[in-house]
Amino acid sequence: MEALAGAAASSALLPAFPAHQPHSRVALRARPCGPLRAAAGGGGKDDAAKPNGTPVVKVDPSQNGALGPVATDKSRTTSSTNSTPDSSGSRAGLFRTPISGGVQSATFAHGLPPPALAVRNLMEQARFAHLCTVMSGMHHRRAGYPFGSLVDFANDSMGHPIFSLSPLAIHTRNLLSDPRCTLVVQVPGWSGLSNARVTIFGDVYPLPAEQQEWAHKQYVAKHQQWASQQWGNFYYYRMQNISDIYFIGGFGTVAWVDVKQYETIQPDKIAVDGGEQSLKELNAIFSKPLREFMSAEGEVDDAALISVDSKGIDIRVRQGAQFNIQRLAFDVPYKVETLEEAKRALHKIIKTSSK
Repeated sequence: MEALAGAAASSALLPAFPAHQPHSRVALRARPCGPLRAAAGGGGKDDAAKPNGTPVVKVDPSQNGALGPVATDKSRTTSSTNSTPDSSGSRAGLFRTPISGGVQSATFAHGLPPPALAVRNLMEQARFAHLCTVMSGMHHRRAGYPFGSLVDFANDSMGHPIFSLSPLAIHTRNLLSDPRCTLVVQVPGWSGLSNARVTIFGDVYPLPAEQQEWAHKQYVAKHQQWASQQWGNFYYYRMQNISDIYFIGGFGTVAWVDVKQYETIQPDKIAVDGGEQSLKELNAIFSKPLREFMSAEGEVDDAALISVDSKGIDIRVRQGAQFNIQRLAFDVPYKVETLEEAKRALHKIIKTSSK
């Protein structure tokens, strides 16, 4: 009891922190490839904007929590002359470079997915996520604390997550008491800090009886036969309202994604169709050739594809006991949409490098 009293007294002395404000993503210049090493920066943190000309994000209350127009210092804005056929203005993407150990902010010249599309692709490819709910009053002394649990999920056509939840689970009881929650989703196959991940803020409610069968079909489409085994006691819920989306592409790359843009943009076809089976097939064919291809910058012990989109692939690279993520862009003048097109694009890269 004395220890608890001491802890309570100590907590009363803690300073009150200011309310968190989202900030804009500052573009970093892509650096040339070099030997693999960890990034020196500790990115992935949401620092407050400083009064030194750093762009400031303005929130438009009419957009349901989404970001409004971003005011920037024009003197700091750079333009690129290397445009691609589907480029548009200052479109930003994600560029995984070996020298950074993570994901750097890249300009549209690299032809990479913008953050909203990257998040939609990630939500399609991931099957599991961490659901964080608020402990309800029935848990007494634990009430009000955040509670994290691992759940599976599917998506609807707008990218809203759908959950199959048991009435006995703590997170289900929490949601029935307070629907506010966050969902943290990571790229499958890797969990390091250089990995891309997204936190989605929203409110989760049980779907009405007439929508349960529809939700079940979404689950079966994503989880195959495994989803049908959950139909019994489980009930389907949906994140009805998405208030914010916070995307971390890796060290030094963060962005608050516009909710409306996320809901309206369509994920890459290959990301929707290219599930675990497609990645398994690509790895069976290209894992060894990619390891040899990437060893040109330093000996690589293992290389495994962990995600694919219309512009390229993400590869988990192992050098001894160290792991890293590298981005490899497709060198084709079109968007890759099918598994066969991805195979041809990778064959072209391997063939070109062997000359």
